[in-house]
Amino acid sequence: MTSKCLSRYHALSLTLMLWAVSNGICPLSVKSEPVSTPNPVALSENSLDLSPEIIENSPVLQRWHKQVPDLLEEIKNDPSFRTRIRLGYNQFPSSNNTSGLGIGIEDLFIGKSNLTLSGDYETSFSNRQSGGVNANYYLLPLGSYLNIAPVMGYRNIQTNDYHTQGINVGAKIMLALSRSGAADLAFSQSFISPGSDNEVGISTLSVGYALTKNLRISTDLQQQNSRAQKDNRVGLYLEWMLPFGVIQSNPL
Repeated sequence: MTSKCLSRYHALSLTLMLWAVSNGICPLSVKSEPVSTPNPVALSENSLDLSPEIIENSPVLQRWHKQVPDLLEEIKNDPSFRTRIRLGYNQFPSSNNTSGLGIGIEDLFIGKSNLTLSGDYETSFSNRQSGGVNANYYLLPLGSYLNIAPVMGYRNIQTNDYHTQGINVGAKIMLALSRSGAADLAFSQSFISPGSDNEVGISTLSVGYALTKNLRISTDLQQQNSRAQKDNRVGLYLEWMLPFGVIQSNPL
């Protein structure tokens, strides 16, 4: 091709390009298609591919099917300790190391509230016996590992010739080392008939440790101080822990 033909070819090409641009046509542009993103797939009842028998036999799956629970709220409010029914052996060093038995129940939940009831009775079968019932109201959410509760109730104490009874008021600190009730520590300080001549101060430290899922051992160290005398008690208890939800779902 001669140089004259090439010049004509270039001129024709330039003319066509100018015409295309003037008419809104860009020969170098590439038409791009919008990228579509797949819509999220909604989960259905059978998305887990479970048989109806499995769903019918699983309260957890049935509950989640009805309504997805607020797990953070449940962790906050579900108790970090459990109701305990206890039976054990006591020794009273201040009373010539006499021994005896003790029975009781700790933290019987009233519905789903922060209110619990505790009761106990100890005897040496001779010159010493003590018993009472207390109401404990935990100030922090029940799921807390550390909790504080004002205590109010009634107590009766008889040691040798000394006897007193009346209103029992104080406070309790609970440290739950495990939410399953496997281990915890509690300290309480209360006063019987506070302000009277028969006032008695009671300090109790209890440490519990689980042996199985529902059984554990607990040790009590207790000191009683009155104007008449000072007494102490050491106890070793076997405790049966009630499953979570048994008491809470059936308020008294």
